[in-house]
Amino acid sequence: MKKTIILLSALGLLACKKETRDYATLSGKIVNKNSDSILIRTRDYSKTIDVNSDGTFRDTLKVEPGVYNLFDGKESTYLFLKNGYDIDLTLDTKEFDESIKYTGIGAENSNFLAKKSLMEEQLLDQDKLADLDLDGLKAELQSVKNKLNEFYNSQKNIDTLLINSANKNLEPMLNMYQKYFEGGIALREELKQGTKSPTFEDYENFDGSKTSLKDLAGKYVYVDVWATWCGPCKAEIPFLKKVEEQYHDKNIQFVSISIDDDRSHGGSWDKAKADWKAMVKDKELGGMQLFAPNGWQSEFVEAYKIQGIPRFLLIGPDGTIVNPDAPRPSSIKLIELFDSLEI
Repeated sequence: MKKTIILLSALGLLACKKETRDYATLSGKIVNKNSDSILIRTRDYSKTIDVNSDGTFRDTLKVEPGVYNLFDGKESTYLFLKNGYDIDLTLDTKEFDESIKYTGIGAENSNFLAKKSLMEEQLLDQDKLADLDLDGLKAELQSVKNKLNEFYNSQKNIDTLLINSANKNLEPMLNMYQKYFEGGIALREELKQGTKSPTFEDYENFDGSKTSLKDLAGKYVYVDVWATWCGPCKAEIPFLKKVEEQYHDKNIQFVSISIDDDRSHGGSWDKAKADWKAMVKDKELGGMQLFAPNGWQSEFVEAYKIQGIPRFLLIGPDGTIVNPDAPRPSSIKLIELFDSLEI
Protein backbone atom coordinates (compact mmCIF):
# COMPACT_ATOMS: atom_id res chain seq x y z
CA MET A 1 0.00 0.00 0.00
CA LYS A 2 2.84 2.39 0.88
CA LYS A 3 4.48 1.79 -2.48
CA THR A 4 1.20 2.46 -4.26
CA ILE A 5 0.70 5.75 -2.39
CA ILE A 6 4.27 6.87 -3.12
CA LEU A 7 3.88 6.01 -6.82
CA LEU A 8 0.59 7.87 -7.09
CA SER A 9 2.09 10.88 -5.30
CA ALA A 10 5.04 10.93 -7.68
CA LEU A 11 2.73 10.74 -10.68
CA GLY A 12 0.66 13.54 -9.20
CA LEU A 13 3.72 15.75 -8.85
CA LEU A 14 4.71 15.07 -12.44
CA ALA A 15 1.22 15.86 -13.65
CA CYS A 16 1.15 19.16 -11.76
CA LYS A 17 4.61 20.24 -12.83
CA LYS A 18 4.38 23.22 -15.19
CA GLU A 19 5.59 22.48 -18.70
CA THR A 20 8.54 24.68 -19.69
CA ARG A 21 8.68 25.43 -23.40
CA ASP A 22 11.97 26.28 -25.05
CA TYR A 23 10.28 28.66 -27.49
CA ALA A 24 7.92 31.63 -27.56
CA THR A 25 4.69 31.78 -29.53
CA LEU A 26 3.65 34.96 -31.30
CA SER A 27 0.30 35.32 -33.01
CA GLY A 28 -2.03 38.13 -33.88
CA LYS A 29 -4.07 40.06 -36.36
CA ILE A 30 -3.08 43.19 -38.27
CA VAL A 31 -5.84 45.38 -39.67
CA ASN A 32 -4.92 47.37 -42.81
CA LYS A 33 -1.70 45.39 -43.16
CA ASN A 34 1.24 47.01 -44.95
CA SER A 35 2.90 43.78 -46.03
CA ASP A 36 2.46 40.05 -46.43
CA SER A 37 4.98 39.45 -43.66
CA ILE A 38 6.39 40.89 -40.46
CA LEU A 39 10.02 40.83 -39.38
CA ILE A 40 11.08 40.14 -35.79
CA ARG A 41 14.66 41.22 -35.25
CA THR A 42 17.50 42.36 -33.03
CA ARG A 43 21.11 43.00 -33.95
CA ASP A 44 21.80 39.26 -33.69
CA TYR A 45 18.43 37.71 -34.54
CA SER A 46 15.99 37.87 -37.44
CA LYS A 47 12.86 35.91 -38.35
CA THR A 48 10.22 36.63 -40.99
CA ILE A 49 6.63 35.58 -40.22
CA ASP A 50 4.08 35.31 -43.02
CA VAL A 51 0.87 37.31 -42.63
CA ASN A 52 -2.28 35.78 -44.11
CA SER A 53 -4.64 37.63 -46.41
CA ASP A 54 -6.98 38.34 -43.47
CA GLY A 55 -4.10 39.86 -41.46
CA THR A 56 -3.62 36.93 -39.09
CA PHE A 57 -0.30 35.28 -38.32
CA ARG A 58 1.20 32.74 -35.93
CA ASP A 59 4.68 31.29 -35.41
CA THR A 60 7.12 30.06 -32.81
CA LEU A 61 10.47 31.65 -32.04
CA LYS A 62 13.45 30.40 -30.04
CA VAL A 63 14.75 33.54 -28.39
CA GLU A 64 17.01 34.98 -25.75
CA PRO A 65 15.08 37.13 -23.24
CA GLY A 66 15.03 40.72 -24.47
CA VAL A 67 13.49 43.51 -26.49
CA TYR A 68 12.78 42.75 -30.15
CA ASN A 69 11.80 45.02 -33.02
CA LEU A 70 8.68 44.16 -35.01
CA PHE A 71 8.67 45.68 -38.52
CA ASP A 72 5.55 45.44 -40.70
CA GLY A 73 7.09 46.74 -43.91
CA LYS A 74 6.39 50.38 -43.13
CA GLU A 75 6.45 51.04 -39.39
CA SER A 76 7.89 49.30 -36.37
CA THR A 77 7.32 48.73 -32.69
CA TYR A 78 9.01 46.89 -29.82
CA LEU A 79 8.01 43.83 -27.86
CA PHE A 80 9.60 41.75 -25.10
CA LEU A 81 10.10 38.06 -25.81
CA LYS A 82 11.22 35.13 -23.67
CA ASN A 83 10.94 31.39 -24.23
CA GLY A 84 7.69 30.19 -22.69
CA TYR A 85 5.75 33.33 -23.62
CA ASP A 86 2.53 32.98 -25.64
CA ILE A 87 1.63 36.44 -26.92
CA ASP A 88 -1.20 37.58 -29.16
CA LEU A 89 -0.97 40.98 -30.86
CA THR A 90 -3.70 43.15 -32.36
CA LEU A 91 -2.79 46.19 -34.44
CA ASP A 92 -4.45 48.64 -36.82
CA THR A 93 -1.77 50.30 -38.98
CA LYS A 94 -3.97 53.38 -39.47
CA GLU A 95 -3.38 54.17 -35.78
CA PHE A 96 -0.19 52.21 -35.34
CA ASP A 97 1.19 53.15 -31.90
CA GLU A 98 -2.21 53.97 -30.42
CA SER A 99 -3.83 50.65 -31.37
CA ILE A 100 -1.18 48.08 -30.35
CA LYS A 101 -2.46 45.64 -27.72
CA TYR A 102 -0.91 42.42 -26.39
CA THR A 103 -2.63 39.58 -24.54
CA GLY A 104 -1.45 36.21 -23.27
CA ILE A 105 1.48 34.93 -21.24
CA GLY A 106 4.14 37.65 -20.93
CA ALA A 107 1.97 40.31 -22.61
CA GLU A 108 2.33 42.79 -19.75
CA ASN A 109 5.95 43.50 -20.68
CA SER A 110 5.18 44.28 -24.31
CA ASN A 111 2.20 46.42 -23.27
CA PHE A 112 4.59 48.37 -21.05
CA LEU A 113 6.90 48.98 -24.01
CA ALA A 114 3.99 50.13 -26.19
CA LYS A 115 2.71 52.51 -23.51
CA LYS A 116 6.25 53.75 -22.80
CA SER A 117 6.86 54.55 -26.47
CA LEU A 118 3.55 56.38 -26.84
CA MET A 119 4.05 58.35 -23.62
CA GLU A 120 7.57 59.42 -24.58
CA GLU A 121 6.36 60.51 -28.01
CA GLN A 122 3.55 62.59 -26.51
CA LEU A 123 5.69 64.20 -23.80
CA LEU A 124 8.60 64.94 -26.13
CA ASP A 125 6.49 66.83 -28.66
CA GLN A 126 9.07 68.24 -31.06
CA ASP A 127 6.81 71.04 -32.28
CA LYS A 128 6.33 72.20 -28.70
CA LEU A 129 10.01 71.91 -27.76
CA ALA A 130 11.10 73.79 -30.90
CA ASP A 131 9.17 76.89 -29.81
CA LEU A 132 10.83 77.19 -26.39
CA ASP A 133 13.70 79.42 -25.29
CA LEU A 134 16.61 77.91 -23.33
CA ASP A 135 15.05 78.30 -19.87
CA GLY A 136 11.72 76.97 -21.11
CA LEU A 137 13.42 73.99 -22.75
CA LYS A 138 15.26 73.04 -19.56
CA ALA A 139 12.09 73.37 -17.47
CA GLU A 140 10.04 71.30 -19.90
CA LEU A 141 12.62 68.50 -20.09
CA GLN A 142 12.82 68.39 -16.28
CA SER A 143 9.03 68.01 -16.18
CA VAL A 144 9.23 65.21 -18.75
CA LYS A 145 11.92 63.50 -16.68
CA ASN A 146 9.77 63.58 -13.55
CA LYS A 147 6.71 62.17 -15.34
CA LEU A 148 8.64 59.37 -17.03
CA ASN A 149 10.48 58.46 -13.82
CA GLU A 150 7.16 58.18 -12.03
CA PHE A 151 5.69 56.05 -14.82
CA TYR A 152 8.67 53.69 -15.13
CA ASN A 153 8.92 53.04 -11.41
CA SER A 154 5.19 52.58 -10.82
CA GLN A 155 5.20 49.39 -12.93
CA LYS A 156 5.38 46.61 -10.35
CA ASN A 157 4.76 43.52 -12.49
CA ILE A 158 7.15 44.32 -15.32
CA ASP A 159 10.43 42.47 -15.92
CA THR A 160 13.18 44.32 -14.06
CA LEU A 161 15.32 44.17 -17.20
CA LEU A 162 12.90 46.62 -18.85
CA ILE A 163 12.57 48.95 -15.87
CA ASN A 164 16.33 49.11 -15.32
CA SER A 165 16.91 49.78 -19.02
CA ALA A 166 14.27 52.53 -19.09
CA ASN A 167 15.80 54.28 -16.08
CA LYS A 168 19.32 53.90 -17.45
CA ASN A 169 18.44 55.38 -20.85
CA LEU A 170 16.24 58.25 -19.64
CA GLU A 171 19.02 60.74 -18.88
CA PRO A 172 20.95 60.13 -22.14
CA MET A 173 17.71 60.42 -24.14
CA LEU A 174 16.78 63.76 -22.56
CA ASN A 175 20.34 65.05 -22.96
CA MET A 176 20.12 64.23 -26.67
CA TYR A 177 16.87 66.20 -26.97
CA GLN A 178 18.32 69.13 -25.04
CA LYS A 179 21.43 69.26 -27.22
CA TYR A 180 19.37 69.09 -30.41
CA PHE A 181 16.94 71.87 -29.46
CA GLU A 182 19.67 74.01 -27.95
CA GLY A 183 21.17 73.92 -31.45
CA GLY A 184 17.93 75.31 -32.83
CA ILE A 185 17.87 78.08 -30.24
CA ALA A 186 21.46 79.03 -31.05
CA LEU A 187 20.61 78.96 -34.75
CA ARG A 188 17.75 81.40 -34.29
CA GLU A 189 20.07 83.70 -32.35
CA GLU A 190 22.74 83.62 -35.05
CA LEU A 191 20.39 83.79 -38.03
CA LYS A 192 17.90 86.24 -36.66
CA GLN A 193 14.47 86.81 -38.10
CA GLY A 194 14.40 89.92 -40.28
CA THR A 195 18.10 89.87 -41.18
CA LYS A 196 19.27 89.45 -44.77
CA SER A 197 19.19 85.84 -45.91
CA PRO A 198 22.24 84.08 -47.32
CA THR A 199 21.77 83.62 -51.05
CA PHE A 200 22.45 81.09 -53.78
CA GLU A 201 23.27 81.86 -57.39
CA ASP A 202 22.85 79.87 -60.61
CA TYR A 203 21.84 76.57 -59.04
CA GLU A 204 20.96 74.01 -61.69
CA ASN A 205 17.28 73.24 -62.20
CA PHE A 206 15.95 69.79 -63.01
CA ASP A 207 15.17 71.10 -66.51
CA GLY A 208 18.74 72.32 -67.01
CA SER A 209 18.09 76.04 -66.48
CA LYS A 210 19.67 78.11 -63.71
CA THR A 211 18.01 79.79 -60.73
CA SER A 212 19.23 82.29 -58.13
CA LEU A 213 17.46 83.33 -54.95
CA LYS A 214 17.16 86.88 -56.30
CA ASP A 215 14.99 85.51 -59.14
CA LEU A 216 12.34 84.69 -56.54
CA ALA A 217 12.17 88.17 -55.00
CA GLY A 218 8.65 89.27 -54.12
CA LYS A 219 7.59 85.81 -52.95
CA TYR A 220 8.00 83.84 -49.78
CA VAL A 221 10.45 81.00 -50.43
CA TYR A 222 10.10 77.73 -48.54
CA VAL A 223 13.32 75.76 -48.98
CA ASP A 224 13.69 72.02 -48.45
CA VAL A 225 17.35 70.94 -48.18
CA TRP A 226 17.46 67.19 -48.81
CA ALA A 227 19.25 64.26 -50.50
CA THR A 228 18.17 61.12 -52.32
CA TRP A 229 19.77 58.83 -49.72
CA CYS A 230 18.04 60.51 -46.75
CA GLY A 231 15.16 58.41 -45.35
CA PRO A 232 13.57 61.20 -43.24
CA CYS A 233 13.79 63.51 -46.28
CA LYS A 234 11.85 61.05 -48.41
CA ALA A 235 9.29 60.56 -45.63
CA GLU A 236 8.41 64.26 -45.90
CA ILE A 237 7.73 64.13 -49.67
CA PRO A 238 4.01 63.23 -49.50
CA PHE A 239 3.41 65.99 -46.95
CA LEU A 240 5.36 68.52 -49.01
CA LYS A 241 3.30 67.66 -52.08
CA LYS A 242 0.11 68.22 -50.11
CA VAL A 243 1.28 71.61 -48.81
CA GLU A 244 2.39 72.66 -52.30
CA GLU A 245 -1.04 71.80 -53.65
CA GLN A 246 -2.75 73.69 -50.83
CA TYR A 247 -0.71 76.86 -51.51
CA HIS A 248 -0.21 76.58 -55.27
CA ASP A 249 -2.04 79.87 -55.93
CA LYS A 250 -0.47 81.80 -53.02
CA ASN A 251 2.53 84.13 -52.93
CA ILE A 252 5.04 81.42 -52.12
CA GLN A 253 7.61 79.40 -54.07
CA PHE A 254 8.53 75.90 -52.90
CA VAL A 255 12.20 75.12 -53.57
CA SER A 256 13.93 71.80 -52.96
CA ILE A 257 17.73 71.86 -52.96
CA SER A 258 19.53 68.52 -53.27
CA ILE A 259 22.90 68.23 -51.54
CA ASP A 260 23.73 64.86 -53.11
CA ASP A 261 27.48 64.79 -53.68
CA ASP A 262 30.32 62.59 -54.91
CA ARG A 263 31.07 61.16 -51.47
CA SER A 264 27.57 59.70 -51.12
CA HIS A 265 27.52 58.38 -54.70
CA GLY A 266 30.64 56.29 -55.09
CA GLY A 267 32.97 59.23 -55.70
CA SER A 268 31.08 60.44 -58.78
CA TRP A 269 29.38 63.82 -59.17
CA ASP A 270 27.83 62.59 -62.40
CA LYS A 271 26.18 59.70 -60.55
CA ALA A 272 25.02 62.06 -57.78
CA LYS A 273 23.31 64.29 -60.32
CA ALA A 274 21.88 61.34 -62.26
CA ASP A 275 20.43 59.79 -59.09
CA TRP A 276 18.92 63.16 -58.14
CA LYS A 277 17.25 63.54 -61.54
CA ALA A 278 16.00 59.96 -61.45
CA MET A 279 14.32 60.45 -58.07
CA VAL A 280 12.77 63.78 -59.05
CA LYS A 281 11.22 62.05 -62.04
CA ASP A 282 10.29 58.83 -60.25
CA LYS A 283 8.65 60.60 -57.29
CA GLU A 284 7.10 63.27 -59.53
CA LEU A 285 8.45 65.97 -57.26
CA GLY A 286 6.83 69.37 -57.59
CA GLY A 287 7.99 72.88 -56.84
CA MET A 288 11.39 74.04 -58.02
CA GLN A 289 14.01 71.27 -57.96
CA LEU A 290 17.61 72.54 -57.63
CA PHE A 291 21.00 70.87 -57.28
CA ALA A 292 23.56 72.44 -54.92
CA PRO A 293 26.89 72.59 -56.81
CA ASN A 294 29.12 71.54 -53.91
CA GLY A 295 26.80 69.49 -51.73
CA TRP A 296 27.30 70.10 -48.03
CA GLN A 297 30.10 72.56 -48.84
CA SER A 298 27.89 74.84 -50.95
CA GLU A 299 28.02 78.40 -49.60
CA PHE A 300 24.26 78.66 -49.07
CA VAL A 301 24.20 75.38 -47.13
CA GLU A 302 27.16 76.37 -44.96
CA ALA A 303 25.79 79.87 -44.35
CA TYR A 304 22.59 78.37 -42.93
CA LYS A 305 24.67 76.10 -40.64
CA ILE A 306 23.07 72.96 -42.08
CA GLN A 307 24.60 69.87 -40.52
CA GLY A 308 21.64 67.52 -40.74
CA ILE A 309 18.80 66.95 -43.17
CA PRO A 310 16.02 67.40 -43.93
CA ARG A 311 16.21 71.07 -43.06
CA PHE A 312 13.56 73.61 -43.97
CA LEU A 313 13.97 77.37 -44.32
CA LEU A 314 11.50 80.19 -44.87
CA ILE A 315 12.69 83.38 -46.58
CA GLY A 316 10.54 86.50 -46.95
CA PRO A 317 9.55 88.35 -50.13
CA ASP A 318 12.15 91.02 -49.28
CA GLY A 319 14.96 88.43 -49.05
CA THR A 320 15.13 88.40 -45.25
CA ILE A 321 15.07 85.40 -42.92
CA VAL A 322 11.64 84.46 -41.61
CA ASN A 323 12.70 81.16 -40.00
CA PRO A 324 16.12 79.48 -40.42
CA ASP A 325 14.74 76.19 -39.06
CA ALA A 326 11.14 76.18 -40.27
CA PRO A 327 8.60 73.46 -39.42
CA ARG A 328 8.52 70.34 -41.56
CA PRO A 329 5.67 69.82 -44.05
CA SER A 330 4.35 67.02 -41.82
CA SER A 331 3.89 69.46 -38.92
CA ILE A 332 0.71 71.44 -38.33
CA LYS A 333 3.05 74.21 -37.17
CA LEU A 334 3.94 74.92 -40.80
CA ILE A 335 0.35 75.75 -41.74
CA GLU A 336 0.03 77.86 -38.59
CA LEU A 337 3.18 79.77 -39.64
CA PHE A 338 1.91 80.30 -43.19
CA ASP A 339 -1.48 81.46 -41.88
CA SER A 340 0.16 83.89 -39.44
CA LEU A 341 2.00 85.49 -42.37
CA GLU A 342 -1.16 85.53 -44.50
CA ILE A 343 0.68 83.86 -47.35
